[in-house]
Amino acid sequence: MQFLAYILIYPFLWLVSILPFRLLYVFSDGLYFLIYYVIGYRKKTVVENLNLVFPEKSDAEIKRLTKRFYHHLCDMVVEAIKSLTISESQMMKRMTFSNIEEIHQHENNNKSIVLMCAHYGSWEWIFILQNHVKSKGYAVYKQLGNKYFDKLVKRIRAKYNSYLITTKDTFETLQKAKNKGELTINGFVSDQSPKPWKAHHWLDFMGIHVPAHTGAELLAKKLDMAVVFFAVKRIKRGYYQTTFTTLAENPNEFKDYEITDAFFKLVEQQIYEAPEYYLWTHKRWKHRGKTAEDFK
Repeated sequence: MQFLAYILIYPFLWLVSILPFRLLYVFSDGLYFLIYYVIGYRKKTVVENLNLVFPEKSDAEIKRLTKRFYHHLCDMVVEAIKSLTISESQMMKRMTFSNIEEIHQHENNNKSIVLMCAHYGSWEWIFILQNHVKSKGYAVYKQLGNKYFDKLVKRIRAKYNSYLITTKDTFETLQKAKNKGELTINGFVSDQSPKPWKAHHWLDFMGIHVPAHTGAELLAKKLDMAVVFFAVKRIKRGYYQTTFTTLAENPNEFKDYEITDAFFKLVEQQIYEAPEYYLWTHKRWKHRGKTAEDFK
C-alpha cells in the first residue's frame, strides 16, 4: 500500500517540481485558494494561536495576518517539492548567507556545531549550506510513515552532503563522528511542543508559559559543540537570506537551559518582526496555563 501511494503521488510531485518558478508560484496561488477557502486546513488553530499571542490585534488584522501566513505556507510546500529537481546553482542563488564567516570561525577552532532554528521563514533549502562549509551535515528529523517517501527525502538531502538522523540515533551518530575527529554541523528545529511530562524545562514563549525542548542544548554540552542560531529572512518570493548568531562557543560555561532561553528570545524577535512567516498550524501553546508540577 505504501509503494502504491508512492508510485501514484511521486509522478505528480516530479511534474510540479520541474515547473519554472513563475508557474510554480501560480500553482502555489491555486493551492492557497484550495487550502484557505475550500479545505480550511487548521484555520481554527491558526486563528486561535494568533489571537492568543497578539491579543492587541483586531479581528481584521488577524484575518489579514492569517491570509499572509497561508500564502507563505503554500509557497513553502511548493518550494519543498521543487527540491526534487532544483539545480544547485538555483538553490545557491535563492538561499544566501549574510555572515557565513560565523560558521567558518567555529570550524577554524575545530568545533562541531549544533545549529538551532525555529519553524520560521524557510528551512527547506538550508541544506545548501553544505556548499559553503567543510563540516559534514546532519539534521534531526521525525521519520516519515511511508518508507519510500522517507528514502526520497533522505536522497534529496544527501545530494548536498546532508544526512537525516532520527532523535534516537542522534547521540550515537555524533559521538562516533567526534571519536573519529570529524567536524559536523547538526540542525535542530527546536521550537516544537514536547510532551509535558517529559519536559525538563518550562519558559515564557510569546508571553505564555510552556514546556520547551532542551535536547539541542544538552547534546551540545555532552559533545562540547558550539551552539549557533540561524534566522531566515524572506527577501522576496522564493529568495531567502540566513544570518547566524552564536549562542555559545563553549556551552558548558552556561547554566542549564540558559542557551535554550536565549534561543527562544531570538525566535520571538523573528516572530514580532514578521509573524506571517511562523508556522502557526502547530498547537505550540496547547499546554498553557499548566506547570511542570501538573504532570508529575
